Amino acid sequence: MTEFDLPELLAKLTARHGVPGAQLVLQHHGVRAVAAVGEVESGTGEPVTADSRFPIGSITKAFTATLAIALVSEGDIELDVPLGEYLPELHRASRELATRATLRHLLSHTGGVIANRPASADHATPRRLAMGCCARGPLFEPGTAFSYSNIGYVLAGHLIEVITGMSWWSAMESILLRPLGIEPSFVVAPSRVASGPYVSGHSVTTARSRAVRVDQMISYAEGPTGALALSAADLARLARLHLPGGGSAPLDAAHLAEMRTASPSAEPFGAADGWGLGLALFRTGGADWWGHEGTADGTSCHLRFDPAGRHVVALTTNANTGLALWEDLVAELRMAGLDVGSHAGIPDGSPIEPPQECLGRYVNGETEYTFVTDQDGGCYLANNGKPFARLTFYPGLVFAMADLRTEQVMFTGRFLGEAGTGRIDRIVVGGRLARRQGDGL
Repeated sequence: MTEFDLPELLAKLTARHGVPGAQLVLQHHGVRAVAAVGEVESGTGEPVTADSRFPIGSITKAFTATLAIALVSEGDIELDVPLGEYLPELHRASRELATRATLRHLLSHTGGVIANRPASADHATPRRLAMGCCARGPLFEPGTAFSYSNIGYVLAGHLIEVITGMSWWSAMESILLRPLGIEPSFVVAPSRVASGPYVSGHSVTTARSRAVRVDQMISYAEGPTGALALSAADLARLARLHLPGGGSAPLDAAHLAEMRTASPSAEPFGAADGWGLGLALFRTGGADWWGHEGTADGTSCHLRFDPAGRHVVALTTNANTGLALWEDLVAELRMAGLDVGSHAGIPDGSPIEPPQECLGRYVNGETEYTFVTDQDGGCYLANNGKPFARLTFYPGLVFAMADLRTEQVMFTGRFLGEAGTGRIDRIVVGGRLARRQGDGL
C-alpha cells in the first residue's frame, strides 16, 4: 500500500465535506496509524483528540451482538433456542415470535420484528418497548427473510438483561467494554451510569457554508441499538478481536467465527452483501470485509475489518455529510492499494421508466413508505407522508434513492412481487422490508 500522511488526508476530506471533526484509525499488515482533526463542536475551538467520543449510532449493535455472543460462549444462553424459553412473557405478546424466533434471528435481522419504535414509546423501558412492538406479530416467518430491525436489538438487549440480571448498560460495561480497555460512554443511560461527554453532531447545509449543532434524540429504550459514544480507536479494538489471535476467553476464535458466518436467509439488498451476527459483510476484490455503519443525529461512523488480510479501518465524523466523506476515503484507500469493502451504491444498467404498478403505500410497524409520482414524471418516496427521496428505476424493479436536500444517493432498494401472481406486495428500503397496504394509489 502506498504511504501517505493520514492526518493530511483526513483534514482534506473533512474540509471537502464541511465536517467539523473526525477520527481515523488504519491498521494495515500490523502497522497502526491514527489521525484526529477538527473540532468537537463547530466554532468552539475545542479540538478533536484520539480519545474524543462520537455517538456511533447503529455500530452499537455490533457491540450488543458481541456481548450476546460472550454470554453464548459462557453457556448462559443458546443461539438457536426459541426466545420464549428465556422470556416467558413473550408468549403473551406474540406466540409466533416466542416459539419460532431465536437469538440468532435477532442478531442477523431475520426474526421478522418490525423496524422502529412508535412515537408514543419515547419513555418506555427496553422490556416494555420490545413487548409492545412484538405484539404486532412478525413481518414474516422468523428465519425466512431479512429486515433490518432496531426493535429486534431492543429485544436482544432485554434478553441480555434477563440473562445477566444487570441493565444492558451495566452488562455492556462490565462484560465487554472494560475487558477490551474501552472507557464506557453512552448518549443516553440510567441515572447511575455515566452518559458522556461526547462530541456534538452537526447538520451541514448543502452549500456547506456552515455546520449547525444538533442534539441526540435516541430514547432510553433504544439503548441496545445505538446508545454508545466511542472513539475510532475503540471501534478498532472491537475489530481486532476478529483478527487472527485477537480473541480471548470467552470470545474464542470459534465463537467469533460464528459472528462472521453470513446467514443464508439474510439478503440485505441495498445495504450489504450479507449479514452475520451483528456484522455486515462487504465483499470486494476477492476479500470478505466485515463491519457496520452508524448514523446518529448529525454523526456518521464506519467500521471495516478484513481478518484474512489483518486490515482495520475505523472512521468517526460529527456531521451528516460523513457518509460522503467515507465514500471518498474508501476511494482514496483503494487508489493507495487497500481495497476496503464497500457495498455498491448505484445499480447496473440504464434507468427505466417508473413502473406504475409499484405505486402505493407500504408499512413496517408505524413506518410508512408511499411511492408517488408528480405531473412531470418524477417519482418519489415519502416517509409517513413527507417526500424525502427521488427514485431512479433500473431493470428488475430496483431503484436508487437520492436525498431531496443533498442529491446524495442514500440507498438502493427494490420492489418484490407476490409468489405465483407477481403482484407487487413488498418494498425493501435500506435493508428494511415493508408490506403493501391496499391496492395502490
